[in-house]
Amino acid sequence: MVIAYKLFRLRKDGSLGPLFINRKLRVLIGKWLKAEDHPTRGFAHRPGWHTGATPEARHLTEKGRVWYRVEIKDFYVFPRPKHQGGEWLIAQHMKVLCPVGRGESDG
Repeated sequence: MVIAYKLFRLRKDGSLGPLFINRKLRVLIGKWLKAEDHPTRGFAHRPGWHTGATPEARHLTEKGRVWYRVEIKDFYVFPRPKHQGGEWLIAQHMKVLCPVGRGESDG
């Protein structure tokens, strides 16, 4: 198992959700979640939880989105440009741990 970081959409009710794929999902904190396959028009087909080794993805960081520390297993590395967070870790299982603290991210 590896510690990684994931950017979520923070809803008005305080719940977390994915940014783009399966947007209606409410992501639970502290429980292992198995990735599901939801092919979505306009997006490359890369099933799994998309996470990064650092809490940085400037192209995605905006108001209403929050970084969380997560634990992942059964993952592969997908190379991306640095401005897109560098290597993505695409996992089949993820557990959301806690929000990223101040100073941990400059994204």
